[in-house]
Order: sequence, then C-alpha cells, then structure tokens
Amino acid sequence: MKILPRKFYSRPTLKVAQDLLGCFLVRKYRGKIWRAMITETEAYVGEKDLACHASKGRTPRTEVMYGEPGHAYVYMIYGMYHCLNIVTEKKDFPAAVLIRAVEIIDNPPLLNKERVGVRLNGPGKLCKFLKIDRKLNKWDLTKKDKLWLEHRGSKIKLDKIKKSKRIGIDYAQHCRESLWRFTLNS
Repeated sequence: MKILPRKFYSRPTLKVAQDLLGCFLVRKYRGKIWRAMITETEAYVGEKDLACHASKGRTPRTEVMYGEPGHAYVYMIYGMYHCLNIVTEKKDFPAAVLIRAVEIIDNPPLLNKERVGVRLNGPGKLCKFLKIDRKLNKWDLTKKDKLWLEHRGSKIKLDKIKKSKRIGIDYAQHCRESLWRFTLNS
C-alpha cells in the first residue's frame, strides 16, 4: 500500500479527518508490523477552537501542532493514557486530527490473535495496544518507519460517515457543539 504523502495532511483539517477514515495506521515495533484501519477521528482546528490544545497559544507541549503537517502529536491524558493526533493544514497554524478508534487488521505473532478484527474504541486503548507513546511525538508520518499511514485504496462515500459532537470537551463553550467527530459506519 502507498504511504500518505505530506500533501494529504496539508489540507483543511475537517477534510483530512474524514479522509483518514478507512486508511491504515501502521505500526512497526520490535521487527513486527501490524495494521489498524481507522474508524473514528476528531478534528481540532486552530487557536479559536476552545477544545484545541492550541487555544491557549503556543507552548512547549503544542509546538508540534504549529509545525509541518504530517507529524504525530502524541500527548498523555489523565497521567496514564496516550493519544495520537496527526498535524494538519499548514506550518504555524495549529490543527490536528485525533485518532479515536481503529479496527485491527494485521496482528503479528507477538500480539493476541483474537484481537484481529476487533475494534479498539478510545484513543488510549489504541495507543496502548499499538505501543504508541510520547517517544513518537513529533514523528514524521511520511516515512515508512515506526509509525505511518497508508491509503485505503478507495474513497469512502459521505453517507458512510457519521458526524457527531466531539467527546470530553464540555469546557469548550460554543465549540463543544461542532460536529467534528467522524465515524465510519459499517
């Protein structure tokens, strides 16, 4: 399969968030490679989006969001769960797509065979399963090494995408009403 190029990520975040559905998140770890199909995403767009980490401005934590699109933004929540975001749009404009859920497609021997075809819902669960942590923060996802994304092969029709409110952002005032969570319907 073909790796998603930088120009894929250099587009409006809402478009990227929808176009990532059905694509494959690929993780290479200890010589093994496994794939997970992306089934749910959330978009975070700029400093005016009160749910976006960059709403408080540029900080050491959010610096990667202001960087070149196509990089991983990995952070920890609740002191125990990692979350994977993909930086989008253009340099110096903080935007990213959170990967919320995946379906395990390939499962090398080091992992439990029963997990093939299982959906990992929740960014913390998928990061734990795929061994994604802060060591991959700022990782260039356009290289075929450690962590990358691949094309799905065909375009997902809009009627197969469910739009809803983002999760866990009650603090974000009017921004919590945005339908920026995208789920691939079966």
